[in-house]
Amino acid sequence: MKVAKSPDDLLPAKEMLSMTGLEVMQGVVAGKYPGPPMGHTLGYGLVKIDAGRAVFHGTPEFSVTNPSGPVHGGWYGAILDSAMACAVMTKVPRGSSYTTLEYKINIIRPIPLGMKVECTGTVDHVGRSTGIARGEIRGVENGKLYATGSTTCIVMDMSGR
Repeated sequence: MKVAKSPDDLLPAKEMLSMTGLEVMQGVVAGKYPGPPMGHTLGYGLVKIDAGRAVFHGTPEFSVTNPSGPVHGGWYGAILDSAMACAVMTKVPRGSSYTTLEYKINIIRPIPLGMKVECTGTVDHVGRSTGIARGEIRGVENGKLYATGSTTCIVMDMSGR
């Protein structure tokens, strides 16, 4: 996946608003548009996108631990927020944008450092002004559930209509 190294590398808002959210996300997966720099920094990235579904892979390393050693809860939150919000984006129409209003996570068990996980976000509903999605983090090798989440996003018409 292509990574933005400066604000100039990001897809311009005017170009982004000329496409549906699904078209933008498909461009990110294909390497046509850059993915979010945050995912690169935290060790995760978008690997698959479909209408209403986003899949990220990630591997937490030592740099994302808290002082007592385990993976920081913020890492779980970041990858879940990314997957759930990107799933919502796939349902956002041309001329609109979105952002997370709130999200909640439930950590079920600690993710071992260096273990590859898959985080899937799935849309429950996207309407004119809100989107709701859920997510889960599972081990790629063992299939165990490590965390779940839910989100509400605001959908904003940016077309000036």
